[in-house]
Amino acid sequence: MSRKQIGFFTRLLDDVPSSQRYALALEQIKAAESYGFQSAWVAQHHFHGDEGGLPSPFPFLSYVAAETSRIRLGTGVVTLVMEDPVRVAEDAVVTDILSNGRVEVGFGSGGTPGSYLPFGEKFEDRHATFNHNLNVIKSAWKGEALPGGNHLWPKGTGLEHRSWQATFSAFGGARAGADGDGLLLSRTQPRPAAKPGAALSDLQLPIVEAYLKALPAEHAPRILASRSVFVADDRAEALRMAEKGLSRQVKKFRAAGHTIDDTNIETLIRTFDVHIGTPDDVTKSLSQDRTLDHATEIAIQVHSVDPEHRFILRSLELFAKEVAPRLR
Repeated sequence: MSRKQIGFFTRLLDDVPSSQRYALALEQIKAAESYGFQSAWVAQHHFHGDEGGLPSPFPFLSYVAAETSRIRLGTGVVTLVMEDPVRVAEDAVVTDILSNGRVEVGFGSGGTPGSYLPFGEKFEDRHATFNHNLNVIKSAWKGEALPGGNHLWPKGTGLEHRSWQATFSAFGGARAGADGDGLLLSRTQPRPAAKPGAALSDLQLPIVEAYLKALPAEHAPRILASRSVFVADDRAEALRMAEKGLSRQVKKFRAAGHTIDDTNIETLIRTFDVHIGTPDDVTKSLSQDRTLDHATEIAIQVHSVDPEHRFILRSLELFAKEVAPRLR
């Protein structure tokens, strides 16, 4: 596996009130920075606190920027269909200035279908709206004129070169490549009905190939693979925590029409693509993930295990000190 950067991804799902969630997430990101992680990523979710605890990523990242000095701060992702593109462009620039140029902005069109309605948007129009909004944002960052002859102020800070797109499809991978953006790959993907036993790499390598084929020659590939990783001192203890967290996901996936094998904890781990156990266990598991051969960065997250805060901190430490060096 070629040398790559490591990142920490959090959905802010600690089982505490919202103010404490934000404080714990800050502590986790500060710990990641101290252990040598190069980036920290947060996801945007509206309305559903058990899916993600952060509807407004840029205020939170500004809060984190004030308490950190080196780690890059990314959105994974801004659900762009539900946002005013000019405000996203402005908020990202201000956050980038406050963080001394450490912001990375990932975009996606996805979200819970019912979440679109309060924003006056339709789920079925999400792709067209996403394309329009992304074009507006990049034009603003480049200093091009907005309607009415207006221009972004403060001026763009080069964020168009730190833009990423998340996708589950080869078509989306090709779009990200053609745009010269980075490619964000999910920690897991539902399997097609015809291939319930497919490996995650079977689904993601075609996306990577489409991205690389479409990427202009003057752009270096930027491929971030998010992965569910929980490293512990004891595998049995890790499995006990995982069984509780993963079992919560079964009902959600089945409600969305997916077939889930919950025969035992091992089948759940395979279904949700979790890398779990001791440093030896996790190193072996990740080394078998063929998508990572092409990634320039791995961003680890504890979702869907969702252990307590102290175990998240320990997982970060073990990954940085024992797993990452073995994976180069």
